[in-house]
Amino acid sequence: MRRDQDTLHPGHGRAAIMMLSREQGPDAHPFWYAQVLGTFLIAVSHRGVDRMMEVLWVRWFGVVPGHQWGIKKARLPKIGFIPDSPGAFGFLDPSLVLRACHLIPAFSEGRTDSLLPHGPSIARENGGTDDWTAYYVNMQVLFSNLTKT
Repeated sequence: MRRDQDTLHPGHGRAAIMMLSREQGPDAHPFWYAQVLGTFLIAVSHRGVDRMMEVLWVRWFGVVPGHQWGIKKARLPKIGFIPDSPGAFGFLDPSLVLRACHLIPAFSEGRTDSLLPHGPSIARENGGTDDWTAYYVNMQVLFSNLTKT
């Protein structure tokens, strides 16, 4: 039976989420992926209306260019963190999240410290100084959970 919710622990490297992509076209990937770094409940005042708003602080993944994937190709989708730029981090409405996802480090590609400025960062697992170069999205877990009722 499929669970109605997933439990994530931000900042532990295992808090990967997926949402529907807004990209279109024949080569568009159907999902966007992110690592949750934190959750916040913020007070917002806009045009005299006060309300509380939940947001996720995320570090975005991008699809590895040129990587062919799919069931017919017998290859998993491959993603990697977006290098340090204004678009590498963002805030996300939790209602856009489809579910947590399982990522497998691409061990053969090793680790890199070129995606963020050198040194420890809250955006890295356990305050580490480098990241895995790429990850595989475990479609086996995704599709088996989506097909159960």
